[in-house]
Amino acid sequence: MFLERLLALATGAIVALCLGLGLAMMALGPGRKIAEPAHIAEPTHIAETREAPLAEAASEPAPEPADPRPSARAPRLAARERIEQAIAATEEYRSFFQRMRQAFPTDYAAAIETFAQERSVGADTASVDFYLAESVRRLRQSRGVLAARAEPLVLARVFDLQLDVLRAISAENKKLCAAFLYGGVDQDFHSFAARRRALVAEMAVVGLEAIASGQAKQLERSAPSEEDFRALEKALAARGLRKPEIDSLLDGKTPDPPFDDKKTCALGQTYLEALRALPEPIRLRIYGLAVELMARS
Repeated sequence: MFLERLLALATGAIVALCLGLGLAMMALGPGRKIAEPAHIAEPTHIAETREAPLAEAASEPAPEPADPRPSARAPRLAARERIEQAIAATEEYRSFFQRMRQAFPTDYAAAIETFAQERSVGADTASVDFYLAESVRRLRQSRGVLAARAEPLVLARVFDLQLDVLRAISAENKKLCAAFLYGGVDQDFHSFAARRRALVAEMAVVGLEAIASGQAKQLERSAPSEEDFRALEKALAARGLRKPEIDSLLDGKTPDPPFDDKKTCALGQTYLEALRALPEPIRLRIYGLAVELMARS
């Protein structure tokens, strides 16, 4: 049973939420190639930031790879400049890219270079939302496993933001909420992300900070035990969940008939709320396993 639950944790619907797949999947979804507007309007909800504009922070750009063909470099440099200008003009995303450049300069340079290469060869331009999502995806694949070794408060914040995003989606669209739990992303999610850039950007920054903390602290955590899962099961039952609902969360069992979107969405929120209320050692072991699976997925 214990092994089955570990496998369920790796493949179950709710784990897709815990792994934060929504933002990473944006980079691969149908909204990837959409043109940047000529003018980026100021969003309704603007995230406050104390950092200087990206254009100022990036006054000394990362070294360009040597290229013997000046004619090949010029379009790429121009494309890079346009991309960084678009990022600097999007206030909500500015702090993420500033922090990425500071903490992981080679990853930042590689991401911007890839975007610039696509633009310089005449590919359809991608939105600034795609630049954020793709940068998160690349960083998660290359360094995401480090987040499992982050400081407790930093690691917990990753899951707090997942719950915030889930609640925000649930308030707008129960069907989209259920799809998000399964890691599914469509144009509706892209539209949600564009409307809620401040929240999406915060989720991205929190994930980046967990990776940076794990790299610096290298805290070792053991895998969750069978007793840990029993504690979670009791916590779910205490919140009024019945056995079929608990089994769907912890054992990956699909009820017949399946839960509707509203029920699935509610279960996801209850799961994260119950997990957050567990004693810290249990909670951190499950969190650590989840983010490690995230990086390897």
